[in-house]
Amino acid sequence: MASVTKPKKRLTTPCGHLPLQIRALFVTGTTRASGWLADAFTADTASEVLLEETAGMAGGLTRLRDEIFDVVLVSHEDGLDSLEFLDALRGGGGDVQAIVVLGEPSEQEMAALCYEAGADAYVCLTTATTRALLWMVGRAIERVRLIAENRRLEQTKRRQLQTEHDEAARSIREQRAIIEETVAAIDDGSANEAASTLTETDFPASLTVRYRELLRTYIIMGAGNLSSEINQLLDQIVAHGLTSQQAMQLHVSAIEELIDGLGNRSTRHAMTRADMLILEVLMKLADQYRCRAVE
Repeated sequence: MASVTKPKKRLTTPCGHLPLQIRALFVTGTTRASGWLADAFTADTASEVLLEETAGMAGGLTRLRDEIFDVVLVSHEDGLDSLEFLDALRGGGGDVQAIVVLGEPSEQEMAALCYEAGADAYVCLTTATTRALLWMVGRAIERVRLIAENRRLEQTKRRQLQTEHDEAARSIREQRAIIEETVAAIDDGSANEAASTLTETDFPASLTVRYRELLRTYIIMGAGNLSSEINQLLDQIVAHGLTSQQAMQLHVSAIEELIDGLGNRSTRHAMTRADMLILEVLMKLADQYRCRAVE
């Protein structure tokens, strides 16, 4: 490797840091290397590199199948085509392994090919220093770590969203069950059976559309300045003679459609706001009917 040329000036506090210790596998050609890379790492104490060597593609793939390394250094030389090795490794599920290719050809000749094959970096041994190689290795390790962390976060987020959707579906089923039980009890004790057994399709279209629009706005804005809109909705509910049970049916139908349309977005906030809206609607509706009864 090239000798180190000290810069004239250096920042007091370097940006970033190298790993304190790196466990690396060096995959060479059919003939084992003489240890020159281990000697180079030993001469630079910025990181402690625990280097293990293996010869040939089969030997490298076998070691990686049985052991875990922070980084794999692949020598591009006679007896080992690094691009073929990368294809074999990535094809076997090694997409979360940091890989740096070392070779004699220039970066202009090899870097793009190595990136396209799945390597994190290519180092030209005729121009690079040991410290530069250490930084490329450190960056490769960091990139793979961040990718793995992002995947874990995505999986956690997907599980959380699925849990929220399941909770929302369970809440809607419970609300429907309560409505059915209430309606059944009213039907048993009331002569006004027709009024108590309306289905969602029996509600006036204008009322259904108004409630769905109000529900979406309420979820986004909260109660806020929606008192006028809620009162207009109540007037429309009363005008059509809906009972509190039917108002609840209208709500469940609207929230069910809205939750289905959320897709991969969170449902917990929507369900919380929806519960607040129907509670406010039912309380005001009860007050209106009570006032009418008194009158």
